[in-house]
Order: sequence, then C-alpha cells, then structure tokens
Amino acid sequence: MQRVYITLRGDDRIAIYNLDPANGALNHQEDIHIPGGPSPFAVSPNGAYAYAGLREHFKLASFKIDSETGSLTTTGTADLNSDPCHISVDNTGRYLLSAYYAAGQIAVHPINTGGAIGSVEIERINTRHRAHCVITDDTNQFVYLPHVDDSNAIFQYKFDAENGSLTPNTPPVIEPPPGNGPRHYAYHPNNKFVYFDNEQGCSVTAYRLDPDKGTLSPFQNISTLPENWSGENSCAQIHMTSSGDFLYATNRGHDSVAIFAVSDTTGILTSLGQDPTLRTPRAFAIDPTDNF
Repeated sequence: MQRVYITLRGDDRIAIYNLDPANGALNHQEDIHIPGGPSPFAVSPNGAYAYAGLREHFKLASFKIDSETGSLTTTGTADLNSDPCHISVDNTGRYLLSAYYAAGQIAVHPINTGGAIGSVEIERINTRHRAHCVITDDTNQFVYLPHVDDSNAIFQYKFDAENGSLTPNTPPVIEPPPGNGPRHYAYHPNNKFVYFDNEQGCSVTAYRLDPDKGTLSPFQNISTLPENWSGENSCAQIHMTSSGDFLYATNRGHDSVAIFAVSDTTGILTSLGQDPTLRTPRAFAIDPTDNF
C-alpha cells in the first residue's frame, strides 16, 4: 500500500492517506496529533522512519512508520534555536539535514540505528538569512543550500557520510543574477544536472554538476510563466520524475504547475506549458511510479 503524508501546521497534525495505484485517488486513513506545528517532512531511504520539523516549537521529531498500517509513532525529538523550513535524510539514512529560513543556517543531526533523531547536532553553520532547502546528491558527497530574496545565493558544501560533517566547497558560494532568488532544487537521476527554481525570478536555472569537485555551473534559465503574462508571481517547490524525463515547478500567483521536458543528454529544458491549480500552490510530490 502506498501512503501519502500531509503535514498541517496550523492544525498540529499529520494526515495519512492511502493512494489507489489504479487511479491516484486518495482515501483518508487517519490523523496523527503532533503538537508544535509540523511542516517540513521527510522519509528515510528504507521507508521505515519519518521526520518532521515542528516550526512553532523549534524542534525536529522522528517517527517509526508501522509497516502494516503506515501509522506514526514518535521516537525522539531534538531542540533547535530556530524553526526549520526544509529537512531531508541523507542516502545512508544516518543523518538528517535541515535548512533555516529565519536564522540563515544549515544543520546536520545524527540518526541512530533505530531511526530516532539525535538530540545534539553534528553541524550548525551560519550562512545568510532566507536559506530554504538542503538535499544530498546521488553520490551522497555534495550538498547545496539556496537562499531566496535579497540573499540570492547558493552555498556549496562537501558532505562526509562517515561523520555527517559539512565543508564549504570551492567556491563556497554561487551568486546568481540579481532578482533570481533560488529556492528549491531537484537532481537529475543521472546526477549530471541540478535544477533550481527561482522564487523571485519565476524561472528555473539548470546547472551542470562537476562529478569530481561537486561544484555547479549554470547553462540555462527558462521562465515558469506563459509568454507575455503579467502579474505578481513567485515560485515554490520543484520536483522531477524518477525517470528524469519531466520537471515541474509551482507558480504562486499565476496559480499553476509549470511543466518541462528534460533532455537526458544535454539537460536542456523545454517548456510544455502550465497546468492550472487552486490558489497559491506550494508543496507537491510525485509518486514513485511517476503516474501521479
């Protein structure tokens, strides 16, 4: 059974739905009460554990996922100095990485063999305010931290999966053109390309990933909006299908999902238009089968 977990920060709960693989319909299973404003959410690579950032309580929480029902049982928490806006689990399942918008920081916490979050962080590094997203690459050696609005930067790190430490790469910071505001990113499954959506620039910038150095170099910038459309808009999340054939980014204002075809060889994006959504689309996900 495939399940969908939706964090509801204002309601202090995580809603669990069952996904019908035939038609993509969602059937509500249960709500789990989680005090503290659960918001960013991540699942371990083996699918046995889950993690949430509690933005009102300045905490990270870990959960065991029931293999039969998908229900969540809290296994641990870690106190923080600020509220996390994004979290992810490294490819080994041993570390939880987190980004901090208000504080302008990146942090790494250990995860024990039972999937529980460690209370003491391994790393906490000051960057610039409005940091937004942190994910390891396919090799688990490199990490990027984009910053939106006036910070307008991508910090580049080397990640050591032996001890969870982060080391600034060379150069340590990419400065995109003014007004871009890189927010979230997605790796191509071939690990040759990385795509950042620009919150203020309303576009996607494609970067080549140097496999030896882990540094990024831009080669394309393409709008998420229709040609000649005018109005207030900002981009939110970006995701790629597991096949690497298609890339999607949400438009808040135009209220749509921008769709791109992706060249596996060159990484070049081709716009396929926009699909309308409800007002102010923000978070979304693609199921592992790429069907929904």
